[in-house]
Amino acid sequence: MLRSLKELYGYNILALDGEIGKVHDFYFDDEEWTVRYLVVDTGPWIFGRKVLVAPLALGRPDWIGHRFPVNLTREQVEDSPDIDTDRPVSRQQQQYLHEYFHWPMYWNLTGVPPTAPAVYPAVHDEARKAQAEAEPITQETDSHLRRAREVIGYQVEGRDERLGKVGDFILEDEGWILRYLVLDTDAWNTDAWNMQAKKVLIAPFWIQSITYEDSQVQIDLTRQIIMDSPGFDPKTTINREYEEVLYDYHGRPYYWIRR
Repeated sequence: MLRSLKELYGYNILALDGEIGKVHDFYFDDEEWTVRYLVVDTGPWIFGRKVLVAPLALGRPDWIGHRFPVNLTREQVEDSPDIDTDRPVSRQQQQYLHEYFHWPMYWNLTGVPPTAPAVYPAVHDEARKAQAEAEPITQETDSHLRRAREVIGYQVEGRDERLGKVGDFILEDEGWILRYLVLDTDAWNTDAWNMQAKKVLIAPFWIQSITYEDSQVQIDLTRQIIMDSPGFDPKTTINREYEEVLYDYHGRPYYWIRR
């Protein structure tokens, strides 16, 4: 099912032995457009700390109760590697995290969907550090992980001029894939266009580039194309019929057929 990513903020995260916090943010891969981690705010349990949890550690979500159960214990979460979620997350930090929780390394997977891991005893910090020193890992400058909260609000630049801003992402909850960026045209001077502000969906793979230094998203579309694009109402469910109309309008192949 397709869901608003922003609506998942504040969901409770339930470990095997109690609550550990709430969803604060998401890290997504801007090459594969897949959510790689949930950022969980553990306060007031562990005041001031946020931890990363991979979607593969989740059990069956409780969409009605706004809860995500995880196949982890509170002790495992408390002893997990400390990662500053306000800074870029390196591949080395991810490897420490995956080794600690015994998660498969998603960057080594080749089209094989990961399964939820069994619960393992926590790996001691000293042992993990010793292993890292014995087998040094190359530090990457860019792991292609971006925070959703950061990108939401970016200006969207079209072929001819500014089109609006990023208002949200639409998530396919099976596979945790970002299917759409919500373009919010409220930022336009719509009076000059004699039109009402609207929201439209843009598939991530239609995006040309994201300039993080300038907080901009570039797409090869004009204002006129956006004006005539099928509108999106966040209060309605996105169904396949709507998606077909959207893809046909842009002349793009259906992602569900390619898959």
